[in-house]
Amino acid sequence: MRPDRPANAPPLGLAELIAIALGGMVGGGIFTVLGLSVATIGVWTPLAIALGGGIAALAAYSYVKLALFYRDEGATYAFYKRSFPGHDFSAALIGWWVVFGYISTIALYAFTFASYAIAPFSDDPWLRKLVAWGIIAAFALINIWSTKGMGRIEDLLVYSKIVILLIVAGVLWGSASSGLPDLLPEGGSLPLMGILTISAVTFVAYEGFQLVIHAMDDMARPEHNIPRAIYTSVGLATLVYVVIAIGAVLAIPFEDIIANQEHALAAGAGNILGPIGTQLVIAGALLATMSAISGTLFGASRLMSVIARDGFFPRWMAPRPRGIPRAAVLSMAGFACLLILIGDLRLILEFGSITFLLVSILMAWANHVHRHKTEAHPAMTLLAIAGLATGAALILWFEAHHAPLQLGFVLLLYALLALGAWIYTRLEKP
Repeated sequence: MRPDRPANAPPLGLAELIAIALGGMVGGGIFTVLGLSVATIGVWTPLAIALGGGIAALAAYSYVKLALFYRDEGATYAFYKRSFPGHDFSAALIGWWVVFGYISTIALYAFTFASYAIAPFSDDPWLRKLVAWGIIAAFALINIWSTKGMGRIEDLLVYSKIVILLIVAGVLWGSASSGLPDLLPEGGSLPLMGILTISAVTFVAYEGFQLVIHAMDDMARPEHNIPRAIYTSVGLATLVYVVIAIGAVLAIPFEDIIANQEHALAAGAGNILGPIGTQLVIAGALLATMSAISGTLFGASRLMSVIARDGFFPRWMAPRPRGIPRAAVLSMAGFACLLILIGDLRLILEFGSITFLLVSILMAWANHVHRHKTEAHPAMTLLAIAGLATGAALILWFEAHHAPLQLGFVLLLYALLALGAWIYTRLEKP
């Protein structure tokens, strides 16, 4: 037990751990990815999203094996540091990448929350930013308040949103007048490259299962609950995403999905059920993004505290009064608000996808190198490395051809993160 964790603190159970992982995954990503996917590959969207789940499962395999071997709440950062000791700069760099990847997803979820919250009455961009900042601040306070209280709120938000989203998907399926084969273009070939590229882009929608590992010191029976929570959450997220994607493709005209982007589900349900359908989707989206913000703040702030304890972030981020890393929570919330101020939705999405693919490749490699210790199957580790590396290459290719300026900005962010990591390994070396 950590010395700063209260002795009588109740542990998080399996249901709460699954809720934390699903909260981090089923957030703004699927709403944002849907419009981009339909615009790129049309009716093949559900297949690409399912393949994205497969990529996430490959990444999850390595995380589970490494988590059970190292038993370290630092997850990605700690696994790399302990797998390849003596490489302070690369360990610090990975820590900075992961933390700011989490910050980008918090910004993505908050941006999507604000889009749905103000959609019925305004599209003012500054109002959207203000609402996004407000929801981040609210859940930062909840995370500072109580770990157990956050867990209970997360349970309520996550399982409610899953039920609502499945109801919406069922309504869309029920209103469809044709099947998926009827929507295939006549004489059209399978857009394999497009499907693979979109499956890689959707990886950010599956990011979040790692948050379970950051709760290592707050859970009961890690050896049982970590694999169960991670594999269950990845499977449930994939199922929910595919069901939603099929419903949207069947019932909503493609031009409406593309035009409305993250509002596509609300528009489609509204056309079928009227205002009730629109409000139902909005409620599901708000619950989804709120739980994602809360779960990501919970797990990622603990990672930031671990890195700060090692001296690779400012040390004032390390303390955990009553087991809660308050300074880290507030720091992550502040950086997410800053990213909302300077970035747009697609930039945030791409940065998150590239970041988590890159660090997942490194985790797969670490698992392969230490497979005799982690008891990983070599075929699984090599398949994970190949699949994740292919996904990262496809995203970079897609961005280079369709949004080179955006890719340049992402690369600039990586350069700034590398500079920060270098400074702390030289000037603040533990």
